[in-house]
Amino acid sequence: MLDTLSSPHRGLVQAATFPLIDAIRGRRSRRFAKGAAIPDGPLAFTSRHAAKPLDPQEQMLLISTVAGNTGWANLFSHHPAYGAKLPNYTTAAGGRSFPSSAGFNTSEFFFTDDSGVYFLPTRDLTPDSLQDETDMDDWLDLHRARAVKLADGRLRIPAEMPHMEGHNTWCANVPGSTLIIPVADLAQHVILLLLYLVQNGTGIYDDVNARPIPGLERQTHRLNLEVAYPMSFLEQTALTDVSVEMGTACYAGALMLQALGLGGWMFTGLNPFTVLGASGDPTVPGLGFRFRMLDGNPLPYFTGLPGVFEAHVPPHHADMRAAVEAVVRRKFGNGGPFDPTIGGPYKETAAVRSSAAPIDAEAIEITTTMADYVFRTFGRFPATVPAVFLNTYLQAHRLDTEFYDTHFGPGAYLSSHAEHDRLWK
Repeated sequence: MLDTLSSPHRGLVQAATFPLIDAIRGRRSRRFAKGAAIPDGPLAFTSRHAAKPLDPQEQMLLISTVAGNTGWANLFSHHPAYGAKLPNYTTAAGGRSFPSSAGFNTSEFFFTDDSGVYFLPTRDLTPDSLQDETDMDDWLDLHRARAVKLADGRLRIPAEMPHMEGHNTWCANVPGSTLIIPVADLAQHVILLLLYLVQNGTGIYDDVNARPIPGLERQTHRLNLEVAYPMSFLEQTALTDVSVEMGTACYAGALMLQALGLGGWMFTGLNPFTVLGASGDPTVPGLGFRFRMLDGNPLPYFTGLPGVFEAHVPPHHADMRAAVEAVVRRKFGNGGPFDPTIGGPYKETAAVRSSAAPIDAEAIEITTTMADYVFRTFGRFPATVPAVFLNTYLQAHRLDTEFYDTHFGPGAYLSSHAEHDRLWK
């Protein structure tokens, strides 16, 4: 992409040519931003420099590295039990900068800086939107154009417990920084796993109440219930899947921090309930996600941000059948991975996309039976894990190298950090 920049920026040139091995070996959490202060202790230091936001171009390169579409996804090539049909697990036609279990791609990304709070939807972005997949200017412009501003000013996260871990109160979400916030539709991920089980001949049982799912006994011509999964195990698998998805996205960004010469780190020390919108303080609205409190559960049950990021559960879908059908449409509908009318990486893309195993009405019915049972029995879906999940964040800021020169020996930061301010004004 470097030689396709219409106006190569010196900082972009450095980032594009920075050695991967140096980024891996040099990755560290560097928390001391310009404008920061540590008032006491062995590492006491007060920055002489005012906080300053990232250059817009480097910010967009960083965010696109974390959340960006990177071209066409490769579909699953073969499963012996599917014969000549392709497995239909994949849910997005476009690939992103990080892996997603079975190609489900159920996470999206928010970010905040001094100017506002933004949403960057990329999970269903198709490379058809790119004029040239190798042109960096085009790539960055595409992602910049998709960012939706939700509010003016930085997302307010009080620098105190319980909103923020004590060791982060002096350095997280500080002026000048960009904070990236991955959020997963875990409810959709569980539906996708239920579809996966049905397509492969089994289902779940309710291990919490130690009983089978009523109605599945009529489906033994299709399901082997002797090998049914415990419900809570399937849900924990989904939680693990999205945690890895969002964590690897942030790790890609952490490597880009090294190439750009930015300070920052990936971390979990912000209260997700505050960030999503259940702080209990009207002056701290967070992202404003809808939630309700459930009997016997002290934690809020989030379902989504209306019109922006809606999990596949009521009230954002009429019922669990509607949620299941929406997931199937995402696979086979316009722009989905099995839509033969869109482009792709294959020489005969239309033939490949149209050869996927269908998800028939019976499979939808069986999946709905399980999902609806969970929702009616537990008053929520999923039963044992959140419908909306947030855990890991990535922060970027301009590094104050004087702090490291004062308190560290040689090698505390990379050449890219030393050169940053000369390359990025």
